[in-house]
Amino acid sequence: MTYQETLDFLFTKTPVYQREGTSAYKPGLKNIQQLDDWYHNPHGKFPCIHVAGTNGKGSVSHLIASILQENGYKVGLYTSPHLKDFRERIRINGNSVPEEKVIAFTEHFKDHFFQNIEPSFFELTTELAFTWFAEEQVDVAVIEVGLGGRLDSTNIIQPDATVITNISFDHMALLGDTLEKIAYEKAGIIKKGVPVVIGRAETGVKQVFEETAKGLSAPIFWAQDSFRIQHSIKQKGCLLTVCEGDIKMYRPISCALAGIYQRENAATVLTLVEVLRKKGYTISEQSVYQGFERVVENTNLRGRWETLSENPRIICDTGHNVDGFRFITQQLAMTPYERLHVVIGMVNDKDIASVLAELPKDAIYYFTKASIPRALSESALAHQADAYGLKGEAYPTVVLALEAAKKKCHPNDLIFVGGSNFIVAEVI
Repeated sequence: MTYQETLDFLFTKTPVYQREGTSAYKPGLKNIQQLDDWYHNPHGKFPCIHVAGTNGKGSVSHLIASILQENGYKVGLYTSPHLKDFRERIRINGNSVPEEKVIAFTEHFKDHFFQNIEPSFFELTTELAFTWFAEEQVDVAVIEVGLGGRLDSTNIIQPDATVITNISFDHMALLGDTLEKIAYEKAGIIKKGVPVVIGRAETGVKQVFEETAKGLSAPIFWAQDSFRIQHSIKQKGCLLTVCEGDIKMYRPISCALAGIYQRENAATVLTLVEVLRKKGYTISEQSVYQGFERVVENTNLRGRWETLSENPRIICDTGHNVDGFRFITQQLAMTPYERLHVVIGMVNDKDIASVLAELPKDAIYYFTKASIPRALSESALAHQADAYGLKGEAYPTVVLALEAAKKKCHPNDLIFVGGSNFIVAEVI
């Protein structure tokens, strides 16, 4: 097959959750265990770090991979979803898995196992990542959970450390309708005796993590209690001041990622650095500075409060749930502009009402939809938004919505693009 034919097979012959939603979700580890057995258990052939959470797990995964890479490790990185090219999901030291590897793996599966097992898209790509990381003999791999944790395909690994960034309402139809139920699913990645870093947790969520970790004799570290971090915007990225109590633990850290939510992610990453050092990882202070500063260069991370254009000024962000939009709205309020234009589209299985309630009412809205089956129609989104005092027009494609925003944009205005990964992907 050609590379395009391979992608067509992956996207049409396997259920893809990001495109189709809950009908494509296959919880449980049976399929991935069968796949992994057939490929001689590559998941056990390299050390790894497991990262879960509602928001921030992508940034945390890329930051720790960048820091380890700066320290000389050969680092595998498995994340999802991709924005432009499928191969973004699977990288070693920032380099995407080769097209030839994707083709060879898919053909081997198609020819030998397709009649015996019907994996999801995510199960198959997880196994592709495991096999490539094993073949390339990575020193360590950072593995991001796809959805939830306990029943996620990645949960067959035995990591050196686990990370759970935070818990918020998202994927409630699959993970539960309370924060405690969602926390239970995320806590499923905690392993016996393996240290776990928690980014942010309160009350009942914190209790879920404490009880799970205690039952598994897993040392638990609370990032929110470890570091106090101040954030200031630079021309590119941000500057992070890191304190433990009243003591500055680092000189100011320059981070290539500008979002204010990186304060929380940075605390999680720095706590993880301390845990990994205790596990025997060599991580110099200089590699921490360089890892933050070069995270985009090292890993090609995109879409995190990213400036796409200066004239007109266009900023995009992949935040897509109520917790993510609280940060986005806060940062928009801190950003200077004369008028705000918001190009927004969402998928139909999110808590759309809670997101709309967070958005600024003085903006001009351009409601649209991504080119995927899960996308909520632009007219339905505009109708729901009207109930929250959000005014604007509906556009059938992201391109048309952005073009309309550009035409109405004055020199000192700001265009924000977001609502889902897929909207950002089409703009990028």
